[in-house]
Amino acid sequence: MAASDTFPTPEFVSNGDRARDDRRLFDRFVDERDPLDREAIIERFMPLARQIAARYQRPEEPFDDVFQVACYGLVKAVDRFDVERGVAFSSYAVPTITGEIKRHFRDRAWAVRVPRDLQELALRVERVGTELTRELGRAPSVDEVARAIHVEAEDVLEAMEAATAYRATSLDTPRPSGDEQAGATLGDTIGRTEDGYDRAEQRALLSDLMRSLTQREREVIRLRFEADLTQAQIGEIIGVSQMQVSRVLRQAIARLRVLARQGAPEDPRAAG
Repeated sequence: MAASDTFPTPEFVSNGDRARDDRRLFDRFVDERDPLDREAIIERFMPLARQIAARYQRPEEPFDDVFQVACYGLVKAVDRFDVERGVAFSSYAVPTITGEIKRHFRDRAWAVRVPRDLQELALRVERVGTELTRELGRAPSVDEVARAIHVEAEDVLEAMEAATAYRATSLDTPRPSGDEQAGATLGDTIGRTEDGYDRAEQRALLSDLMRSLTQREREVIRLRFEADLTQAQIGEIIGVSQMQVSRVLRQAIARLRVLARQGAPEDPRAAG
């Protein structure tokens, strides 16, 4: 994370008149708990929140999101600040706002949940890598980064791999150039659910269950669902009325359902 923890800047702590004004404003807010005073304090220190948010801005994270988190930290600092401690509000607000931003990056901004220690190491690796690139005029090696932050090279590699989980890549992203299939996306590389196995199992089960029906019931089932004939047409073929066909269908389907739940086919001679 490209940010420095050297806070606050002099403009927020060195001005004696401002410090006295801040103290008077907080004293009045503590005594009267006037919402207008609270809003005035928040507005007064909004530039501080913006300044801290800017130091923690990342290319992958919109600044407005980081600034919103910083403002939330500022509000928490205002509500929790103890005037009696005799310290400047900015001395309390800076770590509160900074902590809120760090929690945001740790708990909210990662597309995939990564252990906290690995998240922090990934951020350190990124920050140190940027600093070394500026100092060396080239990208540092893994060993150079590892020596700079006093960890093993394997830990740096693991942190770099974890950093790829910060943002998910859209499945609509085109494949790398040179791919054989022009216009293909990453989503095209993902396997699809193969329902053929389920259909094969269902066919095997149905074939087993059909042996539990009488020959006439199997023929009626075949004509109705395979040949897609109406009950009247089936009746003409097998020489019975439509009502009898309907009764045979209901009985056969009911028996199939019971046997499917039981998982044990029944002898057709027992079915009568």
